[in-house]
Amino acid sequence: MLVPDSKVVRGMLTRYASLRIALAEGETPERVRELEDVSYTLCVMMGTRSVRDAISAADELLVAEARTDGAQKPDGENGLPVPA
Repeated sequence: MLVPDSKVVRGMLTRYASLRIALAEGETPERVRELEDVSYTLCVMMGTRSVRDAISAADELLVAEARTDGAQKPDGENGLPVPA
C-alpha cells in the first residue's frame, strides 16, 4: 500500500476541520459539497470507507511519523540540544 505524504495528510485534515467549523457557522451548498469532496479524498488517501476511519488512520500515520522523526534526532525533542 502506498503511504500518503504527511504534509498532504495534514493539509487535508486541516481543510476537513475548517469546513466542519464553517458548516457549523452556516451551511451553504458549496461548503457541503467541498466537505463531501474532502471527506472522499481522505477516505481514498487512507484506504478507508468512512471519514471517521480515515481521520483515525491519518492520526495514526502522523503519530507514527512523529515517533520515527524523534528517534532519528540524536539531540533531543524537536532538534533542540539536550542540556548536559
